[in-house]
Amino acid sequence: MDPAVMVPPVQDRRWTLAKQLGIESGVVRFWGMDDWWEYDTLVRTRNRFADHGLSLDVVEDRPPMERTVLGKDGRDEEIETVKQLIRNMGRLDIDIYCWVWTENPVGVLRTADAIPDRGGSLQSGYDHTWTERAVDHPEADISERELWENLEYFLDEVVPVAEEVGVKMALHPDDPPLSPVRGVPRLITSVENYERVLDLYDSPNHGVTFCQGNFAAMDTDVQSAIRRLGNRIHYVHFRDIEGSARSFVETWHDDGPTDMLAAMEAYREVGFDGPIRPDHVPKMVGEDDRAETQAGYTDMGRLFAIGYMKGLLEQTATS
Repeated sequence: MDPAVMVPPVQDRRWTLAKQLGIESGVVRFWGMDDWWEYDTLVRTRNRFADHGLSLDVVEDRPPMERTVLGKDGRDEEIETVKQLIRNMGRLDIDIYCWVWTENPVGVLRTADAIPDRGGSLQSGYDHTWTERAVDHPEADISERELWENLEYFLDEVVPVAEEVGVKMALHPDDPPLSPVRGVPRLITSVENYERVLDLYDSPNHGVTFCQGNFAAMDTDVQSAIRRLGNRIHYVHFRDIEGSARSFVETWHDDGPTDMLAAMEAYREVGFDGPIRPDHVPKMVGEDDRAETQAGYTDMGRLFAIGYMKGLLEQTATS
């Protein structure tokens, strides 16, 4: 397994911190940049990483896909953009594309970002009661059956391209993993639904971003889920939550209900050898609220998480 961190596409102190931590595997998200999937942007980003001693291994972002998810006119043009992204990733040896299947381009919902935790650190969390008070999405009349059909159409178009160029598509769970949200059904909410998605197009290039916090919120045993999905896990978000899909709080990596050492052992057992990054860390004293250090992505909690992960990896390697 390769401990990885998500850093911005342009060098800043987080790139230096990654190197000081001994990290060699990088993940990028483009944070609202236009046309970032084009070759010229990706090659400069890839080489910027390389020149700093980081391998760009994961693109964790998504071109516009709302029409694709909802089956609207214009979805074929959106799908062509995704194909362009994947072909460019193949040309540049960027191995993994992490994506979400929601009408929401970000895919992550939180209703709180300053929940007190140990020593006054702050966590993010979710309470579905507040989302239920929001107005319905304009497309709230879409059915679950239509979303499954739209997903199959997308996979039939895109997975062959990923196979052709050697890119692994890693589908992220719905966050939170519950349905519906503002009247729109969600599909990626259980291990069983993941298995159904993988069966829609059975390919080693079509797999899973195993976001541990979401699987914990599915009310399933995390280690059993790792073993069930096995070699279709291409990428891991290492994190934990306290609560359920309807109401939860992010936790410190060493302070949640999941046995994190057992999770690492399960990844080794199934032969996972890809990038694994910490996710949704606490905000600690002295950290500010700049957009680039939004809740869950501040530096100090991430430094703690990387050290904790490295210790677990060392322990599982020698056990």
